[in-house]
Amino acid sequence: MIADKEPPTPPSSRRKRVKALSAGTYLVRNAGRTLPLTGVILLAVVLITGIVAMMNSIPLSIRTTYSYSKYLLGISPRGDENLTPKMLKTLKKQSPVPLERIVTFRASASQVKSVVGKWPFLVLGLNQPDTLYFLHKLGATSVLGRLPDKGKPEAVVSEPVARNLQLKLGSVLLSPSDQDNYSPQKVKVVGIALTKEWLMVDDLDYQKVNHFPPVDNIMVFARNLKDQNTLDHWAVKTFKGDRAIVFAYYVLERQTDENFKTLYAILDVVIGVLVLVITIMMGMLINIYQSQRLVEFGLLQAIGYTKKQLLTRVLRETTWVLLLGWTVGLACAYGLLEIVNRKLMYPNAYALDTLDPIAIRYTVPVPISILVVAALTVWLRFRKFDPVGVVERRLV
Repeated sequence: MIADKEPPTPPSSRRKRVKALSAGTYLVRNAGRTLPLTGVILLAVVLITGIVAMMNSIPLSIRTTYSYSKYLLGISPRGDENLTPKMLKTLKKQSPVPLERIVTFRASASQVKSVVGKWPFLVLGLNQPDTLYFLHKLGATSVLGRLPDKGKPEAVVSEPVARNLQLKLGSVLLSPSDQDNYSPQKVKVVGIALTKEWLMVDDLDYQKVNHFPPVDNIMVFARNLKDQNTLDHWAVKTFKGDRAIVFAYYVLERQTDENFKTLYAILDVVIGVLVLVITIMMGMLINIYQSQRLVEFGLLQAIGYTKKQLLTRVLRETTWVLLLGWTVGLACAYGLLEIVNRKLMYPNAYALDTLDPIAIRYTVPVPISILVVAALTVWLRFRKFDPVGVVERRLV
């Protein structure tokens, strides 16, 4: 007699068995064990992202507050009124790029608020045609109210400045009793310019009568905005050594980077220690987590799984946990930063990037280091793994 052959296993049954032993299935069915691991990674990502994004808000605020200087080159003769005509002559004859406009103006000191205290800011004294040009250059779509009248103690500010200083039409910008924002008369806000750039402008004639020193400063606008950086570099080099202060945006960026170099070095140390602590903690948790699964691993190897297959499976599970924790952590960090931005930062015109790419990059070492530690932990565990001993309930 010919022995009856066993019917072949249907493909659907094989697929079900493979799916039952897949990494994803285990993670879903044992959420009580895997979710705590995911939660630790999530909290680490939220913590790192929040710290870095809030720290980055300081230099970002500097660049945002003074970003109007991207559109112009500012030059001050350091109180020497005889130097202004000479600088104007040099600019007109030697400029390396076509110039659109040269404006002479006066300036007085003021202050704005930031997350780290008060910062100096200039109130520019311009005549009305130059004020209109300046607002247009900075992208103002309209002005709520009106422009300052000639010789009157009146000012126009931009919308971010109005939020930052809690100003509205009729509010006092400068006052004889305010040491930080001084003027011999009360200068009231008569206009709010709708632009993202920060600016304060009052009337040139008022500045000439009420503020000292009686020296004209210069603003220079390149015909094309892309040439402004070329003009800035040329001016810094040309007027170097002269009795002149040159205000250029690239200088502001360079000084900001230099000033915060030490702070970011400290931040690197803090994040490094945090990643190290979290990695060690996660290594211990993974070790405990895998120890609880020894019987499962012994049975799988007893039915034909190799150590390589078991190691691959565990690493695949760990990768899924890491990716889930990292992704959800970034989403939660974004949500928390959005809340901070809406409740604290935006109402005061403080700058915060809720999708800060630098903050995201700082979180990348977390899943990578944890995966390395997990791989070493599991490899050492399986190195002398005895499935028979596990099945027989002996210590491994």
